[in-house]
Amino acid sequence: MNRTAQITLIVTFPLFCWLGMQIVHESGHVIAAKATGGTIVAAVLYPTAISRTEVFPNPHPLIEVWAGPVIGSVLPLIAYLIAKLLRTPGAYLVRFFAGFCLAANGSYVLAGAIARMGDPGDLLRYGAARWQLIAFGFVTASLGLWLWNKLGPGFGLGSAKGKVSTLAALISVGLLFLTLTCELLFGHP
Repeated sequence: MNRTAQITLIVTFPLFCWLGMQIVHESGHVIAAKATGGTIVAAVLYPTAISRTEVFPNPHPLIEVWAGPVIGSVLPLIAYLIAKLLRTPGAYLVRFFAGFCLAANGSYVLAGAIARMGDPGDLLRYGAARWQLIAFGFVTASLGLWLWNKLGPGFGLGSAKGKVSTLAALISVGLLFLTLTCELLFGHP
């Protein structure tokens, strides 16, 4: 059996999800910074760098920092709910992406609440309570893992025995290529 489409989907889609998750996460920071009167100094989105947004002045840093993981989790979840409501054929890919964003943002906030690093470290310095970060991280990461439940067949696993949609694999390659190209052309490390 030729598993080229399956391998292509399994390799390219998580890579796209990683880059896409960083985009929606940083979009949250940018949206909140602009909405609260902050000035964006830099928004780094580059394939070989960890994304970040620098804001100065930042009149409401607690709102701006929380917005990254919150918007970075909620927007993909809304996209999935819309895809499900519209019965979009590729809704399982949107569901995987939403689950990825929820699990990544939740794990990041949960780990950072313990290690006092990154955005969660900033949140603690700006007055957020550790229990808030732990609760957000636990609920968000758990919801992300729950969304992934039973998605294996869409990726050719289990009962699908390696069969996946060739169109899904091509869309995945296209999304990854487009995202990489944009970040390489317009982003900076």
